Amino acid sequence: MDSDSLYYSLELVAGSGGTLNVEQRAALQTSLVILKKNYKFHRVLFWGKVLGLKEDYYIAQGRGEDEMQDKKNHYSFNCMDWFLLPPATDSMIKDVSRAAKCRFIGDPSHVYEHLQNDEVVKMDCSWFQTKVNEETRLAVTVHLIDEEASVVPRGAFVKSPHGLVQMNRSFGGLSHSEAGSLDNYLHFSEPKNLNKKSILEMGDLNPAIDFLDVLSDDIPQGSWSLQLERAGQVRVLRSLLWLGLSFYHVPMTPQHGYIYIGDGTKNLDLPFML
Repeated sequence: MDSDSLYYSLELVAGSGGTLNVEQRAALQTSLVILKKNYKFHRVLFWGKVLGLKEDYYIAQGRGEDEMQDKKNHYSFNCMDWFLLPPATDSMIKDVSRAAKCRFIGDPSHVYEHLQNDEVVKMDCSWFQTKVNEETRLAVTVHLIDEEASVVPRGAFVKSPHGLVQMNRSFGGLSHSEAGSLDNYLHFSEPKNLNKKSILEMGDLNPAIDFLDVLSDDIPQGSWSLQLERAGQVRVLRSLLWLGLSFYHVPMTPQHGYIYIGDGTKNLDLPFML
């Protein structure tokens, strides 16, 4: 959620159970302005909080001219001092999936280790050890949650003919009826299923705004909970795959955003729960 409207946005998702105290909100209001200035970001979002056994990680996301490609994630323990997270790579994702499966500790230098049989060289019964520190795990977790659960309303962002993705300044919000359908909510990540039937059935396909995957195409079906809150004035989406991810949109206004407050573990049992 945008740091400029943090207080307001947090109130709209308070029903999800995750919130911040007064001291943390005040600290964020100051430190995120400084973070934006120091890194020359166009916008800074308060992304959320990953819960650890000893300490919690507060996450901020800075965005540049291209809202999708120009992203940098930072973490903090006190909402004041921010440390840059490395960009997640395929090798990092692979190592984290092997070595780190338990709760976060809250120590960036903590090392997870995993001893695994190398199936490629079974002939000599070779084994190899995977090591990954918690800072790397945190970078991968934030990346995966963004890839699989970040949400925007249809039309909130536009893509130029040159591929630049920016906020749509003319976006006035979804209507109340549009806001009640998953077809009008999109993943804010590189598309994987753009030619799916649900997009084509919308009838008014616009390449400038229909360049993202639709939530209604997600597998398994039923991985999102869409509810009316605040006396029917706010639509709130909650991910059942990444428990703790909440998105809000106020219909007929451009106001929308999402936040993650959870333990950083994926709900792998979801297909069996539906």
